[in-house]
Amino acid sequence: MDIRRSKALKGEITIPGDKSISHRSIMLGAIASGVTEVHHFLQGADCLASIDCFRKMGIIIENELDIVRIHGQGLHGLREPETVLYTGNSGTTTRLISGILAAQNFESILTGDESIERRPMTRIMIPLKQMGAHIESIKQNGCAPLHIKGSPLSGINYNSPVASAQVKSCLLLAGLYADSPTSITEPYLSRNHTELMMKSFGVKIESADTLVTIQPANQLSARKIVVPGDISSAAYFIAAALIVPGSEVLIKNVGINPTRSGLLDVCQDMEGDITLENIRQGNVEPVADILVRSSLLHGIVIEGAMIPRLIDELPVIAILASFANGETIIKDAKELMVKESNRIDTVSDNLTLMGADITPTEDGMIIKGGKPLNGAVIDSKADHRIAMSFAIAALNSDGLTTINGSECIDISYPTFFRDLSELIR
Repeated sequence: MDIRRSKALKGEITIPGDKSISHRSIMLGAIASGVTEVHHFLQGADCLASIDCFRKMGIIIENELDIVRIHGQGLHGLREPETVLYTGNSGTTTRLISGILAAQNFESILTGDESIERRPMTRIMIPLKQMGAHIESIKQNGCAPLHIKGSPLSGINYNSPVASAQVKSCLLLAGLYADSPTSITEPYLSRNHTELMMKSFGVKIESADTLVTIQPANQLSARKIVVPGDISSAAYFIAAALIVPGSEVLIKNVGINPTRSGLLDVCQDMEGDITLENIRQGNVEPVADILVRSSLLHGIVIEGAMIPRLIDELPVIAILASFANGETIIKDAKELMVKESNRIDTVSDNLTLMGADITPTEDGMIIKGGKPLNGAVIDSKADHRIAMSFAIAALNSDGLTTINGSECIDISYPTFFRDLSELIR
């Protein structure tokens, strides 16, 4: 994909459904009793992988694009898959579904693409084994493919060394099947979509600060879910409107769950002109329309408890920092190293190619903003968030930017380039 400097961005946009919520709607709908109806489901490759896995376990899922209907068979209604469960590039599918598979009365093999086979799975394997699960890395390297032999599970109290919604959600899903309550404590609070959705399905679950406790369940009740727009997808248009002079964009119906909205806080701390309009309680989570105008930004420090609230947005935040005056420091973000790519290195290498002053660190990066950026050939490393972030950087850079591997955007936002082009005036 080739991109040049853009004119101002103007207009309104409604972004696709939230990826995290779409995944969870499939998983909880499949093990609930009755038909769960999901509106505004994200039709990205990752979420379609979740659908495929549950279809292989006997769940009827009607995908009509606008509406997805999951014919749940209850907590114990899954069937042994006849083939390997393939999750593609989806770390969410791989880690979350492991918690469900660990409690079934059958064996399964779970794997994904080359990226998934490099991502660490010991972070779920260790606590699942403490619960009594039989889960092994087939290559004995702590990564997929995983062999999971379902077994009875016991509740545990687990102190997670990382603030990870995927680890937490995996254990909460396993905890539905345990013989006693399961508690997870995190160093910082990660996104809480699983907890909120479980409550809406009738699960007994309580949260206090960084501690969450789930009671074993006998049944989940199917329900209707309206998925809000994904704030991680909105992030690219927020960034574009902030850095391209003369821009004004209204992004409608965006989820603003406080455990996910760190990007908004950071942009406002950088003196970005952002206004939340029409704030309201959605079907499960709060939503708002976000009005963004081009702004003169300045550097800030991003660290600590803020990091889990914006971990997926850090690549595009690095782009913002490159256009801001002064220094931006991102730290406490080692999780960037184990995403679809090592995002510390991938962001740093590509921004350096564009002429930015950026120094990678062991847990983040230091960006001295304000230098003009130039077009470059960007290696996305097949990482959708890298490809979209550098598409935004290209909009305010001199010359031609070529993004290699841009098709990876289909993972989370298949219509990204079309939607972006409709805003350029």
